[in-house]
Amino acid sequence: MVQDQIEGAAQQVVGKVQDASGALTGDGAIQAEGKAHQAFGNLQQSYGQTVDNVRLAIASQPIQGVLIAAAVSFVLGALWNRDR
Repeated sequence: MVQDQIEGAAQQVVGKVQDASGALTGDGAIQAEGKAHQAFGNLQQSYGQTVDNVRLAIASQPIQGVLIAAAVSFVLGALWNRDR
């Protein structure tokens, strides 16, 4: 989703600023927090791109989308019932 990609990019920018300010001031906690923001932003941006790719694949090939959804549902149901 585009929103996730935008938010992920913003998180990366915030993380880079925190990382740089932590490095300048010698504050390792702020620097580590900045690196965490960067990693989370990268993950969120990748998630958004993956969601977009899946939507495009399903829109262009709806039968495969239905088969994928059925397979995921079957696996989740099997995992859910295995613990009971």
